[in-house]
Amino acid sequence: MASCTLILLLGLLSFIIVANTVSSLPSSSGGIRLGVIRKPTADVPVFREAPAFRNGDSCGPHRIHIVMTLDANYLRGTMAAIFSILRHSTCPENMEFHFLWARFDREVFSSIKSTFPYLNFRFYRFDSNRVRGKISKSIRQSLDQPLNYARIYLADIIPSDVKRVIYLDSDLLVVDDIAKLWEVDLEDRVLAAPEYCHANFTYYFSNLFWLDPVLAKTFHGRRPCYFNTGVMVVDVEKWRQVQLTQKVEGWMTVQKQKRIYHLGSLPPFLLVLAGNIKGVDHRWNQHGLGGDNMEGKCRSLHPGPISLLHWSGKGKPWLRLDSRKPCIVDHLWAPYDLYRSSLHVLEE
Repeated sequence: MASCTLILLLGLLSFIIVANTVSSLPSSSGGIRLGVIRKPTADVPVFREAPAFRNGDSCGPHRIHIVMTLDANYLRGTMAAIFSILRHSTCPENMEFHFLWARFDREVFSSIKSTFPYLNFRFYRFDSNRVRGKISKSIRQSLDQPLNYARIYLADIIPSDVKRVIYLDSDLLVVDDIAKLWEVDLEDRVLAAPEYCHANFTYYFSNLFWLDPVLAKTFHGRRPCYFNTGVMVVDVEKWRQVQLTQKVEGWMTVQKQKRIYHLGSLPPFLLVLAGNIKGVDHRWNQHGLGGDNMEGKCRSLHPGPISLLHWSGKGKPWLRLDSRKPCIVDHLWAPYDLYRSSLHVLEE
């Protein structure tokens, strides 16, 4: 018995020595440390450190401003999205991220810092009270979360010295240089995004909307097309000038009085801007990969070139991969997953 105890103690001591040695090793050539950066918590997963990309030889001082919301439930997707942007950018050091969150979470903040030590970023609090009483129940509970409406208030939250931003959802990957999207000519428009004019636009609003003679005239003089608000280039300065936040809020008030749509924060954007945005190539939002909003069934890629993959819809790739029931497209997301469970850390 004594000899067995001694063997166990020696084994444990050896493991501690090896673990301490690994955690003190310098970063590998790829910049990924093998040690555990922090202890996992019930809500916030542990991530490995991402490589520090330096891809361009002649990068100027200009900044590309990217806005994303930040939530512990979607943090794994956010990490993959950031990683993909940096990996495919010619000048990753020019990226500046602006994160909107509803409440301060020290663990989430630490995750960003430890996973991307070289990242330029700022945090902003989104006051959920701004949408209290304005949100109407939609077909999926996740669409009703206050943070889902934060994009409406971008112009109020982002500092005035920032004139243009790219807004991105957390359930996507960028597989091209995002500078190409940043450089789109907005002309005189407030917003640029891929338009999908083949979609049945009437589907996004209820029969009550279309049967109301006043409401039905909303799109008079416009050729409205569906666009996805998860990928947008926004002139925030012009947004302020034309008071678009107030206009979107106005439609949210109408929705509370009359049930005119079913999809959360998207329809009021369409009511204000559809038919009056700058169209962008569809390669910049291969959306719907999460499946339909009700059942989340698998979907295939659309034909043509791809610069951005977007798992909009009910199904998220990290959840389907963990459940061992992934869709084929989820395997495209997996290489960007920086998540490390305790099992993975021990294996390394």
